[in-house]
Amino acid sequence: MEDEHLVQVKNNSSSHCTFFNVEPNDYRCDVILKVKRATGTFSLVACFFMLFAIWLLRRYNSLSQKMIASLTVAAFFDSVAYVMGESHPEGSLCDFQAWWLTYFDWSALAWVCLITLNLYLNLVREIRTEHYEIPYHVVAWGVPLLMSILPLLSGYYGPAGAWCWITDDHVAWRFGIWYIPLFTLIILMICCYARIICVANERMRSWLGTFNPERERRKMSLAEEIRPLKWYPSVYLLVSVFPLINRVHNAAYPEDPVFSLTLLHVLSAPLHGLANALVFGRDTWSQLSTTGIKMALQSRLCDRTRIGEYHPTTIRYTHDLDTHSDSDDEDSNVLFYSPNMTLKDRGPWESV
Repeated sequence: MEDEHLVQVKNNSSSHCTFFNVEPNDYRCDVILKVKRATGTFSLVACFFMLFAIWLLRRYNSLSQKMIASLTVAAFFDSVAYVMGESHPEGSLCDFQAWWLTYFDWSALAWVCLITLNLYLNLVREIRTEHYEIPYHVVAWGVPLLMSILPLLSGYYGPAGAWCWITDDHVAWRFGIWYIPLFTLIILMICCYARIICVANERMRSWLGTFNPERERRKMSLAEEIRPLKWYPSVYLLVSVFPLINRVHNAAYPEDPVFSLTLLHVLSAPLHGLANALVFGRDTWSQLSTTGIKMALQSRLCDRTRIGEYHPTTIRYTHDLDTHSDSDDEDSNVLFYSPNMTLKDRGPWESV
């Protein structure tokens, strides 16, 4: 009877811990799984509150705001994969978790890249991009579908550590599907932001002459828009370094996983949603004071007043290609085109 109980305990442990060769009472599997669920939950909650803030403050008017909202949705569903429960054995549920994780990892990455591309086109190339919204969605949701289906059709999904993904037997697919494209795109984003910052600095230095309030507002808007965005490639790089190191070790020593590397992996990999909320939602969180939340809720629920941004004057975000002005009061050096975007220092009220 005692032997049967030990066998049952061992089987239960192995069903929950498929990534360490451990004894049934080893604590490491429980630590890994609890940390994975905790970090995934943090990201899930952060994405939920950011979506709530976007809805509450109506941050979904301009193209850039819509892209940030779409990124948050992708990061929200990506975080769900990390809180799906225990480490599943090989089967249809494991394949579904692996596909889900691959798809929304790629979706979040695609939206980060497209936000960078959109800012680059607006500022550096001075191209209006409001008509690119549908192509952006096709790329951000279509390319991840292709990248996630390929391993599924090939039968390469299965238990892969603390969650299901591409198995240890197909290391080349791990790097070809995810890690090589990931770090290539991160490097390209860093190069894009370096160019964007150089162009922005040149334009800020070019605003010389007598004091002009409108010109000063544009300079402030330029700095405020770029300041949070420029950090995201670096943050994305930081949360991806330890997963890469652990997967390289898994490829070299598939039968000898290291607890510390696995722990760092599960600490950092699920944090994309939290990083998104901290970087892109930095300005949003600053507006969520007690009074601001109360007025915004009254606006949303009672529909008597609408919390918006005060419009003291019209502002352009790129050169007007059709009209030209010879007035000295109108400066053509501006950030990027977004007809619905408004300045961040405007007042809190706007009449319906």
